[in-house]
Amino acid sequence: MTFLIQQTLIFAIPLMIVALAGVFAERSGIINLALEGIMIFGAFVGVLFVRMMQQAQVFDAAKKSGDWLALQGFELLAMLVAAVMGAIFSLLLSFASVNLRADQTIGGTALNLMAPALVLFLIRIIANQNVLQMATGDSASWFMIKKTTLGFDKDADLGFLGNTFLNKVYLATYICLIIFVVLSILLYKTKFGMRLRSCGENPQAADSLGINVYKMRYAGTTISGALAGMGGFVYALTTANCSSNGDVAGFGFLALAVMIFGNWKPLNIAGASLLFGLFKCIAAAYSSLDINGDGVYWLAEIGISSHVYRMLPYIITLVVLAFTSKKSRAPKAEGIPYDKGKR
Repeated sequence: MTFLIQQTLIFAIPLMIVALAGVFAERSGIINLALEGIMIFGAFVGVLFVRMMQQAQVFDAAKKSGDWLALQGFELLAMLVAAVMGAIFSLLLSFASVNLRADQTIGGTALNLMAPALVLFLIRIIANQNVLQMATGDSASWFMIKKTTLGFDKDADLGFLGNTFLNKVYLATYICLIIFVVLSILLYKTKFGMRLRSCGENPQAADSLGINVYKMRYAGTTISGALAGMGGFVYALTTANCSSNGDVAGFGFLALAVMIFGNWKPLNIAGASLLFGLFKCIAAAYSSLDINGDGVYWLAEIGISSHVYRMLPYIITLVVLAFTSKKSRAPKAEGIPYDKGKR
């Protein structure tokens, strides 16, 4: 059960943070279909930063001495770099949607097509191969928090909660949870959040009250890009062994489904992310899931093809959206370019 919970969180957290990215953009009135592309770009930038720091031997002393606090700082710094570059990448969508009043669906699709091609091109230049990896070691040896990291004996029993949340986990998981809570409060409990949401519901009314709709839409999309870039690196760190290959397994599109399923509300999105994360966990690790702790891997023994398990998260996505999308209410002005001269 400990393994199931840990793996579910590993898959759910990137979905949660990227779905919130979609909420910020759409609450401001911009449809951000480019979440997949921004995740791919954020994953690449984060992995490249880790690789460059390793090659420069900036954190080698901390690694050799076992200074886990410095290594966690290294991890947070990589998350910050990925977020900043994701925000910069999202400015392409902001400019096309706000300044040029281009079709937002086409703009997002264009970025989704451009990102993997650009990333693979850069990877070939940098590493002369199709995958960009850490220079030395793996993500677990550098960044994973274990019992021994916290000063406990390797065989120490920390109880169910301790073994689940303090052993073989990544600090990035908990940082993303904190960011999710803080930004949810920002969106619904502050003046900034109210102004942002008003631009996605009735931009003309917001403008009449002195709110700069263009700036708020830029702000919403920029925050969206930062969260998606960070989510891309967290995905690469926790599920792809801190590597980038121009792909994030459709997590950006799954995040859009989670956002719609969650009705653009953070609490609902958190629950939906855990649900989808559970099925992604089953799809990825069904053969090693000992749910009852009795040594019986019954998911692997019931004779279902591995391809069915891999399709399961996407089948669940289609089923859930088929039954819930009609009841979901998107922001009224999303996808509609705002023209200050029209009323």
